[in-house]
Amino acid sequence: MEKVEKIKHAYIEYFLENGTQPASVYAFTKKLKMNESEFYDHFNSFELLESAIWLGFFEETKKKIESESVYETYSVREKLLAFYYTWIEVLKQHRSYASQTWRLIDKRKLKTPVFMTDLKNAFKDYTKDLVLEGKESREVQARKFLDERYPDAFWLQFLMIIDFWVKDKTKGFEQTDAMIEKSVNTSFDLLGSTALDSVLDFAKFIYQNR
Repeated sequence: MEKVEKIKHAYIEYFLENGTQPASVYAFTKKLKMNESEFYDHFNSFELLESAIWLGFFEETKKKIESESVYETYSVREKLLAFYYTWIEVLKQHRSYASQTWRLIDKRKLKTPVFMTDLKNAFKDYTKDLVLEGKESREVQARKFLDERYPDAFWLQFLMIIDFWVKDKTKGFEQTDAMIEKSVNTSFDLLGSTALDSVLDFAKFIYQNR
């Protein structure tokens, strides 16, 4: 794994210095004094390397929150808050790289960028577990068919938080902290209360009687 981390570190460094991917795997590994085949032992392309870097940020975040014994005593709402706060702390250590790669995304397109594919899958698995736990604790209201889409909604929330943080100019990113708290509290107020059910029932009524 040491070699994997060396490749990741070198790639981030190159990207920050040049604003783009290396011209080729051969040129990149030559600068590292590494055989090209050693790169392909771990990654098939720079895109998959970028994906591994962002997935690594997620895994570091999850490891940090789960290492705290108090985490298991948290409500589902508190667990997601802890995840987001810790996620931002992890990204702060790599702000230049995270911000630069994020700004390259065409946000008008809904397609998930390649470098976030593995991260998206891991994050949705994590929130699926939170939703299941929330149903058991009754923090999340079970809603036929709709509750299967909750992880997708959390993914959109996750992307909004990243975008907000990249643009945040406040000291210590205090506005991002406020945004996380408000967005998570709002989402769980909706998922756990009858308010959303009333809205859905009304929408269904309007649709059926239009």
